[in-house]
Amino acid sequence: MDDPPSVSLTFPPHPAWVRTARDAVRTLLLVSSHPGLVDTAVLLTSEAVTNAINACADKGCTTPVTLHAGWTDPHRRLRVLVHDEAPGLPTPRTPAHDDEDGRGLHLIAGGADAWGICTQGPGRGKATWFELGQPS
Repeated sequence: MDDPPSVSLTFPPHPAWVRTARDAVRTLLLVSSHPGLVDTAVLLTSEAVTNAINACADKGCTTPVTLHAGWTDPHRRLRVLVHDEAPGLPTPRTPAHDDEDGRGLHLIAGGADAWGICTQGPGRGKATWFELGQPS
């Protein structure tokens, strides 16, 4: 059996890369014949990548952000993981009605079938991850 497709990107913590991350996840889903997951996956990817880039900007972190998207099992459950090395963990907050930010983790929590933040793995920092699709 062929391995299911996946995508990995490493990029500087700059907002111009959010679009590239969204496009990579969109393309992965389209070539994997999962168009029904595209809208949610692209929105949640955008939020996770934006949060990582903003954390880097706020903490003066210049190390790259990494995105990995792939299947937890063949073509059933998509997992997207976004890693940055900015210190601290993201925490949900309650934005005011007219705030332009502060909703990312709420969107991820509400839109994903599973999600979390982990600090295990090689190197410093943390990763925000989410999963979409049928459970294993």
